Amino acid sequence: MELTDSEAVRQARTGSPEAFRVLVERHSRSLFRLSYRMTGSAHDAEDLVQETFLRTFRQLDRFDERCEFRTWVHRIGTNCTLDFLRSRKTRREQEPAEFQEFASAAPSPERLARSGEIGLRVGAALNEMSEMERAAFVLRHYEGVGIDEICQALGVLPNAAKHAVFRAVQKVRRALEPVAGIDQ
Repeated sequence: MELTDSEAVRQARTGSPEAFRVLVERHSRSLFRLSYRMTGSAHDAEDLVQETFLRTFRQLDRFDERCEFRTWVHRIGTNCTLDFLRSRKTRREQEPAEFQEFASAAPSPERLARSGEIGLRVGAALNEMSEMERAAFVLRHYEGVGIDEICQALGVLPNAAKHAVFRAVQKVRRALEPVAGIDQ
């Protein structure tokens, strides 16, 4: 029988490494996607997932079992990533985001070129966003998270989360305007 998140948290609190491993295996992929899309670096995303679970383990006693573990760990992951982005920005080591396009089995050269252009423009738009806008956009449009979970993950009110998503979408739209009419 597979443990639920709540059962795994209870067992992990009592010192069960197997229960914590279940939580790590269950949530590490989505945390990696979140961090990767916010940083543009697979290496940084891997480090941030490890940092997220380290913080999660240290704060396990603070987890309120009335909440969903997924939301709580995503909030920790978002905060780790935002902390990283802020520190990277202050060190002036900001690198352009590397985003990969996953295409169909045999895309045409035109489609590859267009996908590459779109990927570059979306990546550039993500780099121009504030940390709040980027986190809200990635959570909403890449992870499919609802506004309520975005509020919890970012620690903001619903209007602030909606406004951050809206501003981010507007920036992506502006970035894509030059290529929107190609090949339609």
